[in-house]
Amino acid sequence: MNEKRAALLRTHQMNIERYQNLLKTKLSEAEVNFLERRLAEERFSVAMLGFMSPNDPLKGRDFGGALE
Repeated sequence: MNEKRAALLRTHQMNIERYQNLLKTKLSEAEVNFLERRLAEERFSVAMLGFMSPNDPLKGRDFGGALE
């Protein structure tokens, strides 16, 4: 895994941990919904990084920020 992919993976994992910790606090329904949506997006990004090899022909295509 190259350095950029490793850094992206670490960032997504840290975001997932942060959102999970926030969900343990007292939040409004809207805040919970927002965090759950963000968690799903971050988990999707981690999954995409895991499925795409560094030489993947889809590399560089726009995935709506899912790989950023």
